[in-house]
Amino acid sequence: MFAKPPPITVPQTTSRPGASLLAALTNPYVGAGGAAALFAIMAVLLVGLTGDPKAGTPIVRLSLAHIGETNGPPGWKQALPADGAVEAPLDDATVEFTTDAPAYADAGPMNGQAVITLPGGGAAPGAMTMTAGASLPQAPLAGLSAPGPGGILPVIGPDGSNVAQAYARPFTPDGHPRVALIIGGLGLNAKATRQAIDSLPPEVTLSFVPYSDGLQGWIDMARAAGHEVLLETPMEPKDYPDNDPGPYTLLTDARADDNGHKLEWLMSRASGYFGLTNYLGSKFVASPPAMTAFTAALKNRGLAFIDDGSAGRIGGGIPRASADRIVDSQPAGDAIDLQLSALETQASRTGRALGSGFAYPATLEEAAKWAAGLSARGYQLAPASAVMARR
Repeated sequence: MFAKPPPITVPQTTSRPGASLLAALTNPYVGAGGAAALFAIMAVLLVGLTGDPKAGTPIVRLSLAHIGETNGPPGWKQALPADGAVEAPLDDATVEFTTDAPAYADAGPMNGQAVITLPGGGAAPGAMTMTAGASLPQAPLAGLSAPGPGGILPVIGPDGSNVAQAYARPFTPDGHPRVALIIGGLGLNAKATRQAIDSLPPEVTLSFVPYSDGLQGWIDMARAAGHEVLLETPMEPKDYPDNDPGPYTLLTDARADDNGHKLEWLMSRASGYFGLTNYLGSKFVASPPAMTAFTAALKNRGLAFIDDGSAGRIGGGIPRASADRIVDSQPAGDAIDLQLSALETQASRTGRALGSGFAYPATLEEAAKWAAGLSARGYQLAPASAVMARR
C-alpha cells in the first residue's frame, strides 16, 4: 500500500490585515482550485467570443479509400485529356458533407457543403456547394434493403414502397417537353467521375460501373449533389468472349440460377440506385428467356430498367425506358452537339426524349453547355426516371 502523505501545517503568525487572505493563497490546494476556476472562466469567455456558428451541425463523412480506375469500354483512356488521363486513387481521402438537416438516413433533401479532404490535409479542388433542396437522402433508406452476398440488396418495403420510386430524383413537370440524359461509365476514372458529379445539373442521371473501386462513396457523392443513379449490368454481347464485360457478365445460355447469383452480387455492390441499365448485351437482350428471367428478378426487388436503346421492345411489368439515341457514338464536340439537338427535336414531337452517353471529356463538356441553355429553348431537363413508363 502507498504511505499516507504527512499533514500540511501552516505556521501561526501574529494576526494582521490581509494575513488570512495571504495564508489562503499560499495554500497549494486553494491555489490550484483558483487557477482551475480562472481557466474555466476564460474558456467560457473565449467560446462566447469566437465560438463556431456551425458547432453541433450534423456532419456526414464518407470514405473514398481505394477509389481508382479499372478497364472501361474500348477507347475510353484514349479519349481522356493528354495531360495525365488517369488519376491516382484517393487513398484515405474522405468527403465531408455539412448539412442543415437532421443526421439520419431518411431525413429528406439536405442542404450544405461537401468538401473532399485529401491525405495530409487540404481540400480537393472543385469542392461542391449544395443548393437548397438539391441533394437526395443518403442510402440505404429504412425498409428498402436486406443482406446480400457482398453487401445489401434492394427489397420492396413492408408498405409496398420500392427503390425505383424512393431513390429516383423528384420531378415536377412544367408543361414543356421533357429531355433526359444519362451519363454512364462512371467510377472508372476519378477525374471524369468528379467532373460529371460537379459540372452537370442534378437532373442529369448518372450511371456507375459495378466493378468500380469505392462504388458506394461515388454514389453517395452523386446523390449528395442531387443526381439519381443507375447501376450498370454487364450483359453478353454478340462478340463474346472476344468482347468480355467482366466475370459477372449475364450470359444467354447460362442457367437461370447462375445468372441470378451474378445479378445478386452486382446489385449488392452498393445502395442508392433506382434501377439497372445494360452494359453491352446485344446478344443477351435479344434472348426472350434470358430477359424474362432478368426482368422478373428486377420486379421482385422493386427496380426499374433503362436500356441504351437495344432493348426497346422488352417490357416485364416494371418501370422502363429506352434511350432514343446515344449522343456520343462519335465522341467529338460537333457530333455530340448534333445528337443533343436531335433529342430536342424528338421531344418537340413526342413530349419527351432520352439520350445516353459515356463520360468522355467531350461528352461532359458539351452536355454541361447544352443543359445550361435548355430551358431558354423551351424544354425541361428531366431525370431519366421522369420519362419511364411501366411496361
